[in-house]
Amino acid sequence: MTQSQNTIINAHLTPLPDKVGVDGLEDKWRGVWDDNGTYRFQGTRDRKAVYSIDTPPPTVSGSLHVGHVFSYTHTDVIARFKRMRGYDVFYPMGWDDNGLPTERRVQNYYGVRVDTSLKYDPDFKPPFEGTDGKKIDAKDQVPISRRNFIELCEKLTAQDEQQFEALWRKLGLSIDWSQTYHTIGEHPQRVAQRAFLRNLKRGEAYQKEAPGLWDVTFQTAVAQAELESREYPGFYHKVAFRFEDGTPIYIETTRPELLAACTSLIANPDDERYQPYFGQTVYSPLFKVKVPILAHKAAEMDKGAGIAMCCTFGDVTDVEWWRDLNLPLRSIIQRNGRIVMDTPDWIEDEAGRALFQEIAGKTTFSARKIIVDALRESGDLDGEPTPTKRMTNFYEKGDKPLEIVTSRQWYLKNGGTDQKLNAELIERGRELEFHPDFMRVRYENWVNGLNGDWLISRQRFFGVPFPLWYPVKADGTPDYDHPITPSEDLLPIDPTTDVPEGYDESQRDVPGGFTAEPDIMDTWATSSLTPQIVTRWEEPGEENQALFNATFPMDLRPQGQDIIRTWLFSTVDRAHLENGCLPWAHATLSGWILDPDHKKMSKSKGNVVVPNEPIEKFGADAVRYWAAAARLGLDATYDEGQMKIGRRLAIKLLNATKFALAIGREDENHHVGAAATAAWNPADVTEPLDRAAMAAMARVVREATEALDAYEHSKALEAIESFFWQFCDDYIELVKNRAYGTADSTGATPSEAAVLSARTALGLGLDAFARLLAPYLPYAAEEVFSWMHEGEGSVHRAAWPEAGVYEAAAGDVSADVLDWAGKALAELRGLKSQAKVSMKTPILSATLAAPAEAVEAIDAALGDIAEAGRVTGPLTVVEADATGEGEATVAVTASELGEPPAKKPKA
Repeated sequence: MTQSQNTIINAHLTPLPDKVGVDGLEDKWRGVWDDNGTYRFQGTRDRKAVYSIDTPPPTVSGSLHVGHVFSYTHTDVIARFKRMRGYDVFYPMGWDDNGLPTERRVQNYYGVRVDTSLKYDPDFKPPFEGTDGKKIDAKDQVPISRRNFIELCEKLTAQDEQQFEALWRKLGLSIDWSQTYHTIGEHPQRVAQRAFLRNLKRGEAYQKEAPGLWDVTFQTAVAQAELESREYPGFYHKVAFRFEDGTPIYIETTRPELLAACTSLIANPDDERYQPYFGQTVYSPLFKVKVPILAHKAAEMDKGAGIAMCCTFGDVTDVEWWRDLNLPLRSIIQRNGRIVMDTPDWIEDEAGRALFQEIAGKTTFSARKIIVDALRESGDLDGEPTPTKRMTNFYEKGDKPLEIVTSRQWYLKNGGTDQKLNAELIERGRELEFHPDFMRVRYENWVNGLNGDWLISRQRFFGVPFPLWYPVKADGTPDYDHPITPSEDLLPIDPTTDVPEGYDESQRDVPGGFTAEPDIMDTWATSSLTPQIVTRWEEPGEENQALFNATFPMDLRPQGQDIIRTWLFSTVDRAHLENGCLPWAHATLSGWILDPDHKKMSKSKGNVVVPNEPIEKFGADAVRYWAAAARLGLDATYDEGQMKIGRRLAIKLLNATKFALAIGREDENHHVGAAATAAWNPADVTEPLDRAAMAAMARVVREATEALDAYEHSKALEAIESFFWQFCDDYIELVKNRAYGTADSTGATPSEAAVLSARTALGLGLDAFARLLAPYLPYAAEEVFSWMHEGEGSVHRAAWPEAGVYEAAAGDVSADVLDWAGKALAELRGLKSQAKVSMKTPILSATLAAPAEAVEAIDAALGDIAEAGRVTGPLTVVEADATGEGEATVAVTASELGEPPAKKPKA
């Protein structure tokens, strides 16, 4: 329902409270919204009438910070706006409760770790119930079964989710809580497994044994999107490889512990220093393994000695060289980050084999020390190691540099190895409306820079299992080339406890039987399907099918700018592969929150602010105001000063509305607190100043609507707020005497039409502000709307204002009348301030000089200006002399002040 140009707004006015304030409004209205289902999705089946939001599911890992409040407020403003525009808004909430953050929190919170060899203990009691955020060392963690660990994950996430929901409700998010989901729940697992099985059937998912980035702390593979490059201290070691005759050729390396894994020396083909040596062979120091000298364009001529050893594997460049040059695989790093126990067969030299036994099983740090000491002793170390700092890959949540380990992993095609798919995903990005648009380039840069497919398997425990088993061959090894898959109607399944069709439990892990896929899906592999999860994709039943048809593809994906490469891109990839379309039409990208020192807030830096604190201190509306004042895509500083402004705005809305609604109550009901009715008909606005206020309101409604339609919530707020203060400070002050029907200085009372005009404009204006500010200040707006529209439901289900209503009231009068009248009043009041007399002091006469374009406007509102300025005698306006300098303004050129009113004696 929308307002038409001929709308008469009928107000059912409640008794006004004696005292107003923002405190207590959250508790008052939150319960009412819940009881009335104010934000519940109505289940409209017409896709055009639905606005659906793919809400980010926050990671459940202990606590939220104000950065979450910041970005979720941006989304909520749009949700509320769309609801008032008549859409049936589908606005669910999810909890991202699987993955490494949850596991790490559970390990520390309960003091436990998984040992897959242990059996389930139904009576297990964890050693701790919370450790005050302290990290429990692995050696002190109690080993438990995988199932016991998962139960603790589920228990702790349930507790965290209750706290998160309480905070979101207090903030006033207009979530439909009946649509809540969990990324580890039965339904999301079914969706994730169904999508994977279809990817597998179409050849989009595949497994392979390959070198990949590995976090030795978390004992899991890491995807390209989860990398974080950090500066890491180390040492350059100048090491001699030797030709057959003993002549040295020097390389410089920061990882001498990998000498035993060396496959070759690599230099740039254009490097004249090494061109004579390409194709020749040298012997590695200490281990005496013969390796070739080869050319590759990725070798950096100006780095170190310009020639490097290629070890399998020290870094991602080694992987590139290994693939391109078809080098042998000589891996010596295990998954735990230690050197392998068995001496490799490519080391034939007896002294080299003996040395390898000294480093076998050691950490890379300990092995490095042994190798460097041996290089000194052999004379193959030229000089002493020199300190350096290098950029090294870390897992974004890890503390140690990543190793490259060869392992069997599952991959999903994402355009990293398929140019056709890559081009299709670039085109999908161009179809998507990015807000702000400059974020689009981040998407394209990421897709263009992909160098491999998406690694989706993880060697963890709490997550969605791959729905696969493998036949066990006669020799007891799994047959990975022929996975056993379940039918979709059996999903979800856990292969570690469920049995494939045609087998029984006794055949698990025995020759001729089956074995389970032990890995789980990366958390992003589930989160990338949130549009399909929340819209009930492929779920049985007519109701689920109707929901999917009415909500997918979705309208909006709101998210942080830092996860474009992970969440946004992976979701586009999954929808493209499965549904052949974009998952949503629009994406809004919020910036980061900075601390007062302009550093990004993060838990790891210890500079976060818990959102409960500012909400308790200033109120939810105030915190929302601070968040909504920031533009999309730009970082914002945590600013309690802004929150104070927001609180003042909410209080002013309450006070101004109460003041205006109280006018006229005495006429009909003899006391201010009484209920009353009013009909605010645009046709009753007849006075120039009132009509000017309505012209300004029409302009603001149009600007705010256009801005919000373009997802520019801060621009809309700026327009609304600016006019709100003008309406309060200028318009209300100018018309309040006429609205009361007060006699002017000559004793003449305004006509009934003039009084009705003021009261109607006040009513229309404040009703509009309640609606315009509702997405930003939901509690204060609901309170004032309830005073005006008792029994008519929530402002959040009311119609968004239409500019035509106020244009009809304005007629042909320009908003300039209000602008110039406000300036004129400010000049008259400034006259008294300069004279240091009370604002109640009468002005016996005055002349206002105004620019030519302002004379007519001021003259049209001269009566209201005189009343508001307490001008008891002649007030005239003349055209000012044009100087052509500065801003055109109004000035008092002649005046006479009367006697200030006598002060009332104190009681």
